[in-house]
Amino acid sequence: MIDPFPLLLAFALLIEAALGYPQPLVRRIGHPVIWIGGLIARLDRALNRPTMPDRRRRLNGVAALVLVLAATVLPAALAQGAAFALLGFWPALLLLALAASSLLAQRSLDSHVRAVADALENGGLDAGRRAVSMIVGRNTSVLDEAGVSRAAIESLAENFSDGIVAPAFWCGVFGLPGIAAYKAINTADSMIGHRTPRHLMFGWAAARLDDLVNLPASRLCALWLVLAAVVTPGARPGTALAAVWRDARHHRSPNAGWPETAMAGALSLRLNGPKLYGETLSQDHWMGDGRAEAGAADIRLALRLYRRACLIQFVAVALLAGALHYT
Repeated sequence: MIDPFPLLLAFALLIEAALGYPQPLVRRIGHPVIWIGGLIARLDRALNRPTMPDRRRRLNGVAALVLVLAATVLPAALAQGAAFALLGFWPALLLLALAASSLLAQRSLDSHVRAVADALENGGLDAGRRAVSMIVGRNTSVLDEAGVSRAAIESLAENFSDGIVAPAFWCGVFGLPGIAAYKAINTADSMIGHRTPRHLMFGWAAARLDDLVNLPASRLCALWLVLAAVVTPGARPGTALAAVWRDARHHRSPNAGWPETAMAGALSLRLNGPKLYGETLSQDHWMGDGRAEAGAADIRLALRLYRRACLIQFVAVALLAGALHYT
C-alpha cells in the first residue's frame, strides 16, 4: 500500500482553501481548536495553582500536556485506523481529509489579514487598529498606520508557518493523528506557554515542545515564501533569501524569524522590532533592512505573496503524493 498521508494532505489543503471551516458549523458545534482550548483551560485551573511550588507546577504542566495529547491523538488515530479498515481507501482518504482540513487555516488567515487592509483603506487608522487587534497580542492603541500594517504582515508570516505549513507538515508525515498532535501542542503553547509568573513553570513543557515541532516547518515556510517571491510581481526573492540568512537567527523565537525575515525581505520592509505588550516594551530585533513605513498596499502585496506560497506548497505536496503513488 502506498503512503496515503501526502495524498490525504493534498485533499485537505484543497478542501480548506475552497471551503474553509463554515461559520454555521462553528456556531452549531464549535471548532476542534476551541474544544482543545477548553480542555487546556480546565487543566490550567485545576493543576496550576499559585500556592504550589515551582517544581510541582512544572510537573503538572507536563502531565497536562500529556493529557491534552492523549485526548486529541488517540481519537484521531482510532478514527484513521477505523476509516481505512471499514470504508476502503478512497472514501476513507476523503473523509479524513475533510477532518484534517478543519485544522488548517489558509482561508481564515487570508480573511483576517485582508480585513486589516480593508479597514485602513475604508475606515482609517482607528478601524485598522481594531481589525489588527483581532490577530495580534500587542497593544494596538499606540500603533500608527505603519505599525498596524507591519503587525498585520508579521501575523500573516508567523501564522502561515504555525497555522498552515506546520500542521500540513505533520499531517503529511502521520496523517490525522499528526495534525491533531500538532494543533494540541500549538494551542497549548498559545494559551500557557508564556513567560509570565503564572505560566513560566506550568507552560514550560508546552513552550519547549512547540519550539521543537515547529523547527522543520518554519524553515520550509521561508522556502515557500522565497519561491513565491520569484513569481510575485513587486516581490524580491534575492532580498528575501539574504534577509533569512542574515536575520532569522536574531529573532527571540527559534522559528518565527524564518517566515518573518522571508516576508520582510520579499517586501523590502523591516518587520518585528520593538513592540508594546500592555505596558511592557519588548525590544525585539528588526527583521530585514528595508523601510519601516508600510501601508495597506504592502498588506495587499503580502497577501498576494502568501497566496502564491500556499499554491506552491499544494503543488509540492501533490507532486510528492504522485511520486509516491507511482514508485
